[in-house]
Amino acid sequence: MFALAHLSDPHLSPMPRPKLRELMGKRAVGYFNWRTNRGVHHSVDHLSTLVADMKERGFDHLAVTGDLVNLGLPDEYGLAKRFLESLGTGDRVSMVPGNHDAYVRGTALLHIDMWKDYIAGDEPAQKSGITGAAFPYLRRRGNLAIIGLSTAIPTAPFLATGKLGKTQLLAFEHMLKTMKEENRFRVVLIHHPPAGRHSPHEVLTDANAFRAIVARQGAELVLHGHKHKAMMQKIAGPEADVNVIGVPSASNPGSNPDRGGAYNIYRVGGKAGDWTCQLESYGFAPGGSSIAKLRNVKLI
Repeated sequence: MFALAHLSDPHLSPMPRPKLRELMGKRAVGYFNWRTNRGVHHSVDHLSTLVADMKERGFDHLAVTGDLVNLGLPDEYGLAKRFLESLGTGDRVSMVPGNHDAYVRGTALLHIDMWKDYIAGDEPAQKSGITGAAFPYLRRRGNLAIIGLSTAIPTAPFLATGKLGKTQLLAFEHMLKTMKEENRFRVVLIHHPPAGRHSPHEVLTDANAFRAIVARQGAELVLHGHKHKAMMQKIAGPEADVNVIGVPSASNPGSNPDRGGAYNIYRVGGKAGDWTCQLESYGFAPGGSSIAKLRNVKLI
């Protein structure tokens, strides 16, 4: 049995104090939003409590699906790196970036260098047959194949959309196909949810192309963040529907049972053609200050 933990959207605080020259364009809007709204809903104390509980419970590998930073300030990426290191070493933690991690063009690619240990694939691009940027990456852990995708692109003010792009989608399909041939349980990490209806300002713009690939090649599990709430959806696969699971912001204590800070553990067993996967969710119940089991669901 392989235990895969999943948390997302910590929006780390305290946020480094921005310099006046850094508060231009989208950052100015985002900083105002942080000071008047978003910053109130993210607690470093609740995040620490959640992470401590997750570590005590134990897991074989951890998936982090983005939005570690807030405004893309240079100093935020160092803070995020230290947070990742506190979760575990790069071989035990796989992360993908969110839209806030590529908030503005000037720092949109900083995460690729600073968090490289957590997005490095098992094989060099030339050996795997995949060429291009850091994403997608492929990691084999136990009987799992973890495929990390990036939807993180800089956007205009008031937009939080994501995009994979044709090159990444082509490589993604290749990985799904080859990992099926290896008889592995394929877990896809992505920040923006590729299923469901969402506001135009926050959608994955090529979600249809993503779903078409999964419909052709299949996958066993898709994990995402972005929406700051617990979500369970399905998309079509060639043989069976594929579970698409989102978690709330890990740092949001929340008053809504679907939005309070939480993490999931997926317990994967069996073998190709006869997989099992049990979802356990742990987090803050409404008004609570301690961690409780929120749900236990058989996915496969």
